[in-house]
Amino acid sequence: MRTKFVGWALASRSDYRGRTRPGRTPGSSVTAIAIVLALFLFCIPLSQTCIPFFAKLGSRARQHAKQLSQLQRIDTALDLFKSEFNVFPPSGALDENGRPYCGAMKLVEAMIGQDLEGFHPDSAFRHDGADSKGMMLYPDANNLSHRAYLDNMNMRKRFYFPDRIPYRLKDLYNGVGPFDGNEYVLCDEFWQVTHTGTVEKIGMPILYYKADTSKTAHDINDPNNPENIYNYRDNHALLALGVPGKPEQKHPLFVNPKIFYKMTRDYQFAKTSKPQRADSFILLSAGRDGLYGTKDDIANFDIQWKPK
Repeated sequence: MRTKFVGWALASRSDYRGRTRPGRTPGSSVTAIAIVLALFLFCIPLSQTCIPFFAKLGSRARQHAKQLSQLQRIDTALDLFKSEFNVFPPSGALDENGRPYCGAMKLVEAMIGQDLEGFHPDSAFRHDGADSKGMMLYPDANNLSHRAYLDNMNMRKRFYFPDRIPYRLKDLYNGVGPFDGNEYVLCDEFWQVTHTGTVEKIGMPILYYKADTSKTAHDINDPNNPENIYNYRDNHALLALGVPGKPEQKHPLFVNPKIFYKMTRDYQFAKTSKPQRADSFILLSAGRDGLYGTKDDIANFDIQWKPK
């Protein structure tokens, strides 16, 4: 007689009792679930630590990339300036009348003009915005006739279009030292400074130094060597203002000007001290920590020496 329920019959045989499928052991499913659960419980606190950490690293990398991009765009704008006027803008600490007007401020005038309406080609880079004869190049539009205003604007040139409008010095510092505070500076991409009049976050000034190609030295032992191609004093009075919000804190680059010459040295020349970009200019951002002369500073070249 034929058995209809063969599967049931086989399962009921004594030699099949207690057997499992090939490759499996009793309780393996429970063990796997326990392992997965343990890993899950372990990963929860780990992820709470790792995700913010890697997010922070990503944010820093993006800021660094944005800062490099900003310096590259300023670099290009300065090259355009030179193609127009055959020279780079000056960067001396003073104007021709001996008034404090540093490299960072002259950079803004060259790129956008003192009133942010464009650079006037007759500029003498004077603090008061006049030409070498005393004629005002950046006058208040309300003091001009319509025709005179149009003539003035038609002469202007704009070499740089910033992502953020430049800020006045008094927007960063409560005490502006020898400056009157109305001078503009281009700020970097590390928004660590609180605007003195608002809660807006802004960056530190981009420092600008022009090479004096008539000089031949880059003396890392004597910053005051008159033959130095670059002059640390070009922005020294600005550094003397200290750190915004912490005026008692000093920038290492201010305390020890030798740092400037160590940072800007081209170490490909082992026997002779020569600066990077000896025939053009240097741009410098204070980096994320807001301090000039530390290891996170960013320049328009690869800084080969880092402070300890």
